[in-house]
Amino acid sequence: MSRPRAAGSPARLGPGARTEFEDFFRRHHRELARLAYSMTGNRAESDDVVGEALASAWEHWDRVQAADSPLAYVRKIVVNLSVERVRTAVRDRQRHRLMAPLTKWFYHSPDIVGAVDLQAAVLALPAGRRACVVMRHVLDLPEEEVARTLGISLGTVKSQTSKGLAQLRKQLEPGHLAAAAGSSRSARTARKEA
Repeated sequence: MSRPRAAGSPARLGPGARTEFEDFFRRHHRELARLAYSMTGNRAESDDVVGEALASAWEHWDRVQAADSPLAYVRKIVVNLSVERVRTAVRDRQRHRLMAPLTKWFYHSPDIVGAVDLQAAVLALPAGRRACVVMRHVLDLPEEEVARTLGISLGTVKSQTSKGLAQLRKQLEPGHLAAAAGSSRSARTARKEA
């Protein structure tokens, strides 16, 4: 009598596929979660993104295994899902005119204000630029691996990373932060007076 197939497991995969996927999961879940959190800035969203990405990877495990780099293949899924989650959140905020509270950044930092400013600045980067900066400077991946993961040229990775870092430096300048805080206070005061 044959062993029944696990719920949700693709029928086309061989008997060792489940073990290989479980090994992949154990080795890479933490990094994928960090990537998703860095891209979304939200722990709950990042958990959902990683779960969805790994479910998709399992569903298409034969394609993932056939890729030049299975990890890069799944990283790309995480980046795409993260970008879509952020776009959806932005649309929801615009539609409801609500600003969700910012969450902590990559690590628990004693400089909470600095961490919030950094997170806001990273999340303000265009999606592709944000992906390059996060993969290079949060995950510390080589430029070649970022290019392979995102399906872009090495030159584009270098350019987008450089532009992203320049944008972050500009946004995090003390004068820029003070001006942003002042305009935020002015807008709140104007709303209260209206």
